[in-house]
Amino acid sequence: MKLKDRVAIVTGGGTGMGRAICELFAREGARVVVNYSASREAAEAVVGSIQAHGGEAVAVQASVADDAEVRALVNGTAERWGRLDILVNNAGWSQRTPHHLLDELTDDIWDRTLNVNLRGAFYCMRAAAPLLKKQPGASIINVASIAPYTGDGSTIVYAASKAGLISMTKSFARVMAPEVRVNAIAPGMVHTRFAGWPEETFTVSAQQSPLRRIATVEEVASAALYLAADATAMTGDTLRVDCGVIAIRRA
Repeated sequence: MKLKDRVAIVTGGGTGMGRAICELFAREGARVVVNYSASREAAEAVVGSIQAHGGEAVAVQASVADDAEVRALVNGTAERWGRLDILVNNAGWSQRTPHHLLDELTDDIWDRTLNVNLRGAFYCMRAAAPLLKKQPGASIINVASIAPYTGDGSTIVYAASKAGLISMTKSFARVMAPEVRVNAIAPGMVHTRFAGWPEETFTVSAQQSPLRRIATVEEVASAALYLAADATAMTGDTLRVDCGVIAIRRA
């Protein structure tokens, strides 16, 4: 198993891509902290699924936008398992707002998006840094998006927050080297409940993709496992999981 005896925190681990990452990491031997903000039942269901298959996991509530709660999350992990090897910053928030309707992009949407997607990732990396630096092979994986490459996405501020996360990935890769590798994943459209996309959006996205489909949550999880366990020569980089949308743009 690639992650045997390692300890991982996955923020936003109760649903979608976070759930798939938690379950794959557990199958590979990791002890997983399934963080959630509001989706308690979903997070506990992930823990139950992992335990039913012989894995170790615990659900822990914390808002990544609250520094005190993030520090408690990290400290609680250390108290429970004595170490931290992997941090996956997967928690995110967005409220779909058409880009051309500029006046509908309110200060509340701006603040919540940046607080969760960007500031929250910073809080988590800052709190986790001392523990991660103690573990050989430690890794941080930030879940970004292809929205910064396209200027598209659920909102203008969502794309901006993920661009900031990609930039911050590079900054933390410098700060944490050589002990900790820091990389990002940039998924394209993935079929989850995030942002409440209508079903036709997934269909259209699949038709526009060079592979004529969209990536699955399992494929995103596989990318996270690769960065955590196998990509030992990668840091400060962003791995796109988008079925070729950015690499092979359609004319």
